[in-house]
Amino acid sequence: MAAVSVLERPAVSRARLAAGIALTIVVAIAGLYLVKWSPYYAKSFSAAAHHSLGASILTGKETAVPAVGWPAAWQYARAYFLAIWQALVLALLLGACVQVLVPRAWIARRLGTFGAGSAMVAGALSVAGMMCTCCTAPVVVGLRKQRASAGAVMAMFVATPTLNPAVLLFIGFVLSWPLAGLRLAVGLAVVAAAAWLAHVLTPPGERDVDAAVAPAPIEDPALRPAHVVSAWLGALWWEIRTILPGYVVIVLLLGAARAWLFPAGLLLHAGGVGVTILAAVAGTLFVIPTGAEVPIVQSLAASGLGIAPATALLIALPAISLPSIFIARTGFRPVVFAAVAGAVALGAVVAGALAAALHLAA
Repeated sequence: MAAVSVLERPAVSRARLAAGIALTIVVAIAGLYLVKWSPYYAKSFSAAAHHSLGASILTGKETAVPAVGWPAAWQYARAYFLAIWQALVLALLLGACVQVLVPRAWIARRLGTFGAGSAMVAGALSVAGMMCTCCTAPVVVGLRKQRASAGAVMAMFVATPTLNPAVLLFIGFVLSWPLAGLRLAVGLAVVAAAAWLAHVLTPPGERDVDAAVAPAPIEDPALRPAHVVSAWLGALWWEIRTILPGYVVIVLLLGAARAWLFPAGLLLHAGGVGVTILAAVAGTLFVIPTGAEVPIVQSLAASGLGIAPATALLIALPAISLPSIFIARTGFRPVVFAAVAGAVALGAVVAGALAAALHLAA
């Protein structure tokens, strides 16, 4: 389909455009209520009452990370996907909706440029989403395919897990409120840095929305409703075939390599710069479900991990991971992900140093 300027597009029924937006919003609200809002509301009371979120997914019922091998890979992948599959299904549905049912001009007005307005919209979406980065990634891909601003979309990508209000409550109830405050403060700085890096490292022609682009299927008057549905199914299938196989393989590999990323010797250190850097790098690479960093840090701290590396994990584990980068790979250039991952690791090290200097405790 030839590219057509927004101003030159034939008129499309406002009711049709409104229906596409409304359907996307309904899917988002209903899905988030079932998958995130309602379960987290109930979990917050349990966390407040018991000061625990259960066993660490890193070690399961054992006291140490299992040895490298297929059993470790299968054990972790099974636990991980059982925890996130509902959110992943919702993310795939929303990713297809964003690509097909939301008018590109509508996205351009709200997320088309990198600035205060788009940052506020991205922030609101991230706070409401409460997703991990892997489940945010399909929506990120959809927004970038719609040519939303690189900086605004990256802000949403990193902020959704990092500034998750439910997880901040869990940290306060299970670990400590000072750590929750530190996570919020450093998280805001990391999100701002990630958004800025995405903006400056994306070529000018790819940063912001372009007026000379083909419309979303919902905007194309030549497409009947049945064709729009077909386009939505096509977008969903494209997500499934380009995301799931590689995603599963990477999770299996990370699950198998847990003993290398989180060696038993890590627990012998009371802190220090070296182990804090190691924790920050490992946390940036590894993948976890939403909120899993809280029981991981609680378990490791109880086994002897110092406050600096424990806090580094609290920042790095949720913010980004190898699988989330793989899923969102079509939305940004590799240099952007490398820079953002570096910013996350650096922010984690800084957070660890601050926690140690302030004599915080998990």
